[in-house]
Amino acid sequence: MELGLKGKTAIVTGAGSQIGFGRAIVNNLAKEGCNIVACDIDLEGAKKTAAEAQAAGARAIALKTDITSYQAAQEMAAAAIKEFGKIDILVNNAGASTPPKPFLEMAEKDWHRDIDINLYGTIHCTRAVLPSMIEQKSGKVVSITSGVGIHGGMNVAVYAAAKGGIIAFCKGISKEMAPYKININLVAPGIANTGFAKQAPPDLLPNAVKSIPLGRLTEPQDIANAVTFLASDAAADIVGQVLVVTGHVDP
Repeated sequence: MELGLKGKTAIVTGAGSQIGFGRAIVNNLAKEGCNIVACDIDLEGAKKTAAEAQAAGARAIALKTDITSYQAAQEMAAAAIKEFGKIDILVNNAGASTPPKPFLEMAEKDWHRDIDINLYGTIHCTRAVLPSMIEQKSGKVVSITSGVGIHGGMNVAVYAAAKGGIIAFCKGISKEMAPYKININLVAPGIANTGFAKQAPPDLLPNAVKSIPLGRLTEPQDIANAVTFLASDAAADIVGQVLVVTGHVDP
């Protein structure tokens, strides 16, 4: 299948972790011929990911970006346009959560961290790229939400609220942007084999895997494949949808 991604410019936030979704997403898009803007608050990690994209034959740059700042998001978009002349794809992948705990045990700073990085980060980056996409009358925005953003999650109430807010935000603006031929969609991962899994209590993952019909954790490559599809010409008629990639029948 021809995905129509060759020569497109893609910004991927949260691209610095070497065990996260961002690196796998960048590698997929680079192999499909995209120009890459790898962004992360961890610049050294972003540079490693950008170097892999270059090794795959892509043009790629790395940017230090704090997505909790709208100014930083604007600077990210400006740098992408300066380097490649346009922005065709934004992948809102950057995210974080405070360690799971009952809501009444969370400190106020924990609430703000969950919301600032996940929800405001998505809003900032999306707002930063939309003017150029509107001008060229094309673009794809794919945001990473979570299964808990759909059904909630015990001991992650504020994180779930932030991820649920991403869904509502993206569904809303997808209706505003569709007339400009800008497709805005989401991917909702399940429990994934990323940094979360590596830091989880020893008894959590075996029990979680037992509850998953496919009997395995979601891998970064699973999410990269879903994002690549939604960012491609093959998804031209898909707008405001949440693609659930959890191994479950239900989110």
